[in-house]
Amino acid sequence: MFVPLILTDFLDRAASLYGNKTAVIDGQKEVTYEELNKRVNQLSHALTSLHIKKGDKVAYLTRNSLELVEGYYGVFQVGGIITPLDTELSPEEYKFILNHSGSRVLFVEESLYTSISPVLNELETVETVIVLGTFSHTEEYYSYNTWKDQFPTSEFNRIELEEQDIATLQYTRGTTGQPKGVLLTHRSNYLHALSAMHHLRVEDKDRLLHVLPMHHVNGWGAPFIYTANGATQVMQKETAPRLLAENIQDFDITVVHMTPPVLEQLLDFFREEEGRVPMRENVRLIIAGAVPPREFVSAVENELGWEFLQVYGMTETSPLVTVSEVRTQHHHFSPERKQDIKAKIGYSMIGSNVKVTGEDGELVPYDGVTPGEIVVRSNNAMEGYLKNPEETSNMIKNGWLHTGDRAVVDPNGYIQIVERKRWRKNRTSSADTAQ
Repeated sequence: MFVPLILTDFLDRAASLYGNKTAVIDGQKEVTYEELNKRVNQLSHALTSLHIKKGDKVAYLTRNSLELVEGYYGVFQVGGIITPLDTELSPEEYKFILNHSGSRVLFVEESLYTSISPVLNELETVETVIVLGTFSHTEEYYSYNTWKDQFPTSEFNRIELEEQDIATLQYTRGTTGQPKGVLLTHRSNYLHALSAMHHLRVEDKDRLLHVLPMHHVNGWGAPFIYTANGATQVMQKETAPRLLAENIQDFDITVVHMTPPVLEQLLDFFREEEGRVPMRENVRLIIAGAVPPREFVSAVENELGWEFLQVYGMTETSPLVTVSEVRTQHHHFSPERKQDIKAKIGYSMIGSNVKVTGEDGELVPYDGVTPGEIVVRSNNAMEGYLKNPEETSNMIKNGWLHTGDRAVVDPNGYIQIVERKRWRKNRTSSADTAQ
């Protein structure tokens, strides 16, 4: 029996098994999985009224929100491709991405509308702009709720999809040139979710705080991973450390994805408060984006009482392909040595083959000294860059994706990055959030 791997399976499962359980909390908005499913159906009916068809691009410019979670599944049901946009780009960058992608519909958060309004008249393919957070239409855009609420919440007759159909399109850039559109299929996102949820040990009792922006490689797959498991997802729009600390405590958060700069601010905050702010223990911290110093591992485990898990990947690999958890045969190591391991990017996740090779293509010695390039062979890998076959060929050679990142491998097989050749000159973008 062959059953295609389609991302809508994840919400179907959650609605069936966890229908009356809280799915998403976004400020004053709180919905169960049954209610989320109805909102998704309503959005799909609404998108059909705009004649969105299979393969059409639908862009979202918003911070973490209930509307973005329902956007993923609502777009998939009509056969569309979702394009989440980095919220910190310039109007000119948005113009390039929207025109290059051929996006037909743009959803934009009201507070971010001024980032797109200067170039609205220069968008070549966007036919409809829908603003999240408003309650009335204008000549330039529809109000999301007013527009969507015209349509039924009844079951939507989905477009038939194949697992090789493109599901998400995310833009990334290296040190030079225009942004590149990374094409990820339902299959690659699906298999990434299965692998990541295993290594991150996700369960239905988990409560995720969406600190990492979902436009960063789908929040490292979070809307798929946590939905599939019926976990509760709490939206976090700002990374102010006090607000983070309060939400982790108030919502009984068990798992958080974040980058080292955000973690550093949070650690500084707790130290400054000297115990005056309640701190929830037993939180799994999933960290990526830059190699954290070993002191961060120690602080997370010894000061916060949290579990530290470092992961690695890139937009082109959906993104996660390694994890730094200490393997069982090394549990006898001292606490300090274990923390040294956790400060590395670790070893291959299930479904990915991650190697470090020299210029001759051979594995580097496991001596912790000899550097090579990280290369990846995985079902998670992209189909290619949109309209850019030359860059695709430069990235994927002989069945291996070449990251451009240089690393060494220690005698126990744990990989440690020594240089990020492709991204090190960039400010943080969706390209490097998982490296």
